[in-house]
Amino acid sequence: MSLGRQYSFWGSLSPLGGLTGAGILIIASARLSWSVTVVGCLFWVYGLSTFTFGFLLSTPVNKFFPVSGRISLFTYLAAFFGSVYLFLFWLLCPFAALEVFVLLMLVPLFCAGSETVQQISDAFDKSKCESKPGLNTSPDIFNYVSNAVSQASSLSLLLVAFSIIREPLSYCSLSFPGTFQGMVTIMYFKENNFFPIGIFSQSTGALILMGYIICLYQYSKSRLFPGEYK
Repeated sequence: MSLGRQYSFWGSLSPLGGLTGAGILIIASARLSWSVTVVGCLFWVYGLSTFTFGFLLSTPVNKFFPVSGRISLFTYLAAFFGSVYLFLFWLLCPFAALEVFVLLMLVPLFCAGSETVQQISDAFDKSKCESKPGLNTSPDIFNYVSNAVSQASSLSLLLVAFSIIREPLSYCSLSFPGTFQGMVTIMYFKENNFFPIGIFSQSTGALILMGYIICLYQYSKSRLFPGEYK
C-alpha cells in the first residue's frame, strides 16, 4: 500500500485509523477557537515545511546535507515555520496565542513525525541514481506538498468536527479566536439539567467521546472496505 493511501482518511496511518493525531484531537478540541487556530497552523507548517525541504533537496545545496541528518533538518524547518506562525498570531491576538501556545508547539512535532521527509528523500535519491546527462528527472515537489496538505486536511476536518460536538456538550457554546479576551462566543445554547455535561470538558470525557467515534469509524471502514486494509 502506498504511503499516500495509508495517510488517507481510511488508511492505517490516518488520525483515526492509526491514532496519529489523537494528542491534538484530545487537547485542542475542547474549544472551537483552539481548533481553528491549530488548523491554520497545520496547513502552514505542513505546506511550507514540505515545500522548503523539497526545494533544498532539488538544489545543489543538498550535497551538504548528510542522509542521516535530513530528518533533523526537516524538524528544524517545521519548528521554524511553527514559530513564525505563533509570532504572527501573537501580533494579531496575544491572549489567544497564549491559550494555544503548547498546542501550536506540538504541530511541528506531528509534522516531523510523519513519513513525508523519508518519502521525499527516497524520491530524490532515486532520481539521482536514474538521472542521465541532459535530462531533468527531479521529482515534482508540488506532489509531495499536496500529500502533506492532504494529511493536514484530514486531521483538520476531524479536529473541527470533534470540537463542534464537544464544546456545546461542555460549555453550551461555540467560540472563535479573537478580541482582547482570546476568544469570542459566536453561539450560545440554553443550559438545562442535562447540559452542559462537565465531563466532556476534561480529557476523560474527550477519550470517551473519541472511543465512541473510533468505534463508528472502524465499523464503517469494515463495511465499506471489507478486508482491504487488513
